[in-house]
Amino acid sequence: MTATHHPTPALFALSDIHGPVLRPGEDGYAEEVTGFNLAALHTPDVVVGATGPDDIVAALRWASATHTPVAVQATGHGANFPIDHGLLITTSRMTDVRVDPDEHTATVAAGAKWSHVMAAGAPHGLAGLGGTSTDAGVVGYTLGGGLPVLGRAYGYTADHVHSLQVVTPDGTLHETDPVHESELFWALRGGKGNVGIVTSLVCDLLPLPRLLGGGIYCPGEHAEPLLRTWVDWARTVPDQMCSAYTILRLPPIPQIPEPLRGGFWARVAIAWPGDPAEGEALIAPLRTAAPVAVDTVEVMDHAALDRIHMEPQDPLPARESCALLRGLPPEAVRAFLAVAGPEAGPDYPLLMVELRHMGAALSRPAAVEDAVCARDAEYLLESVGVLASPPIAEAVERATAALTATLAPYDTGHTMVNIHGTPGNEQDRARAWTPEVYERLRHDKATYDPENLLRYGHTVTPV
Repeated sequence: MTATHHPTPALFALSDIHGPVLRPGEDGYAEEVTGFNLAALHTPDVVVGATGPDDIVAALRWASATHTPVAVQATGHGANFPIDHGLLITTSRMTDVRVDPDEHTATVAAGAKWSHVMAAGAPHGLAGLGGTSTDAGVVGYTLGGGLPVLGRAYGYTADHVHSLQVVTPDGTLHETDPVHESELFWALRGGKGNVGIVTSLVCDLLPLPRLLGGGIYCPGEHAEPLLRTWVDWARTVPDQMCSAYTILRLPPIPQIPEPLRGGFWARVAIAWPGDPAEGEALIAPLRTAAPVAVDTVEVMDHAALDRIHMEPQDPLPARESCALLRGLPPEAVRAFLAVAGPEAGPDYPLLMVELRHMGAALSRPAAVEDAVCARDAEYLLESVGVLASPPIAEAVERATAALTATLAPYDTGHTMVNIHGTPGNEQDRARAWTPEVYERLRHDKATYDPENLLRYGHTVTPV
């Protein structure tokens, strides 16, 4: 990377930015810093609402000249702890999506959501590899690897990135791909936001106009037979079959549709991009495992992906965590049910505890090497708790710790950076990568961000 001279701070003024520049107490500040996860209430010294790459360049040059730490937020789905002091750059105004129907690609700006990509691709019969909520931002999701609903069929979203435009902390704009600045390209795909702020990326779109998807819901007291059937069934299904087993304790609030509202449920979520009739035949054993109360599995437009996992659509304060599991032997199934199933009782504080089937395309190396490190997991364990009050927040923390400890004998020792939850010390943060990848990221951090200005969130420590 070409060395850049840093002029005096006076030469870089925040007044050069086209978007809003706000400080605490000013009109619009609170709205600008608030994201989807209300557990992370940010209080930066200044927030810049970027309108394009030039604003991000100007903001980072100012931050570099003034030695001000920096964070970035698009939607706030991935916010895992409050940012205090420093500079927050929001990209929610940068939502442009341009589809190339001949190349089956999309050029996606920094603040675009998956819903924007789905809407742009749908007229061409094309879809992106989004996750369980299309309200999430494309760039942050992809930089963390990106675990798609159709991951077993197509792999990680980061594996499908062609190029990225990124501003490094010194305010330099880079165009990076497998040929140009290949090490920066590697570090961005799976290394999260450790080496720069991405202004746009180019990624694959797939010819996926429709799929078979939805959920098979059983009353929670039947969680055990549904789980045991699903575990046995998952060992036999084709790579294209994507599924997750979930225990849900849903609050009685209007945002949750009837008849699920206020209920205790065991669910298997299904996503199958192949022939619908074949998919229906494959999932038949799940429908006979336990009494089915609600069955939403149907052929749907890919843009309707949200109907599969039915994640909350409104902002809320949440605590998320995950672990990658080597497998689910019978003793692991028993342990999981004991800590999170019916035996845990109606007051168990976690809204959702989920086991996602991994493997297949998620286990294969990317065509162009990246920093994604979750390829050796057979299952992913994820939990979400809503922090409605301090006593509930404490109960969520205890339940999260107990769940993690109970399944620890079966995990790989690693997590996924996007779902890791609140990052702890360096040893805890490093669990999102293998030791070799973590050390490589540390060296890249020293190259592109030696002052560690991008120090908020799930960061690595430069060497």
